[in-house]
Formats: sequence, C-alpha cells, structure tokens
Amino acid sequence: MANLKKALKARLEGAERIALLGIGSEFRGDDASGVIVAAELEKSFKKIKRLPTFKVFIGATAPENLTGEIKKFEPTHLMIVDTVEMKEKPGTILLLDPEEVGGGVSFSTHKLPAKILVEYFFKSFKSKILILGIQPKSVEFGKPPVAAVKGAIKDVVKAVRSAVKELQK
Repeated sequence: MANLKKALKARLEGAERIALLGIGSEFRGDDASGVIVAAELEKSFKKIKRLPTFKVFIGATAPENLTGEIKKFEPTHLMIVDTVEMKEKPGTILLLDPEEVGGGVSFSTHKLPAKILVEYFFKSFKSKILILGIQPKSVEFGKPPVAAVKGAIKDVVKAVRSAVKELQK
C-alpha cells in the first residue's frame, strides 16, 4: 500500500483537477472493483473543498457515456480504476501507463475497449492518464467480489485518498 501511495503521489504531481473514473459491473463479482472504489472515494471527498479539485465519475459498464462530462470538468489528471486481467494473483493492484493498455492486459466487461476509451481521452483534452488495475478471480454474474479483491479495493481507496490529501498541503 505504501508503494502504491508513493507511486500515485509521483504520478499526480502538479495536479490541479483530478478525475477518477470507476469502471465495471456491480453484478459480476470482482468486476465491481472500479465502481466500488469510485463510490467509496466519492463519499470520502465530498467534504474536501481545497485544491486539487477531485471529482468522481462512475462509468459502470458504459464509461463512454461520461466522456462529455469528464471533458467538461477539464482534469489535469485522469485516473481510471477497473478490473484488469494481468495473469496475476487475484487482488493484485497494478498502476498502468495508458501505453500498456492492450499489450498483455485486458479490461473486463465494459463494451467499449479500454484502448479506444483512453485514445479518445488523449485526443479530447490534455490530461495525464493513469490506470489502476485490479486482478480479478471471477467476473461471474451474481457473485460478490472475493476477499482478495475486497482487500485490494480497500488498499486502492486508502492510497488514492492519502495521495490526493497530501497534494492539498
């Protein structure tokens, strides 16, 4: 967790407006991780009014529907949180560069391929983009997230909350 916080803090350096886009399906086991992270952070940051401005977008299985709202927010930094197949142990958290999307990693259940979504963001506004991927065990319909993924969700929420709060000092 300490390494994740440190890596996030480094990648968010100079941030003035941070958007976090949570992606996934609440009905497909571990694929809910991005949506859960986003919802938890939205609750956490409602009270904070100092810079950097932090706004949560819950994209669920259709993140492309929020591209206009995100563009309008004009983030200097965009964090995308999603379940990512990395061939790792369930619950593994990886901070990816957008260039890594499509090369050995694949995103779960949303309809628009992540590579196309990221390319759209790059073309639409000037923003640093980072992706927080959580390795799933199962994206089976009707199942809850497994314990390892629940732990990863908590770690990601803590690391993002802590890194963003430190930027405000």
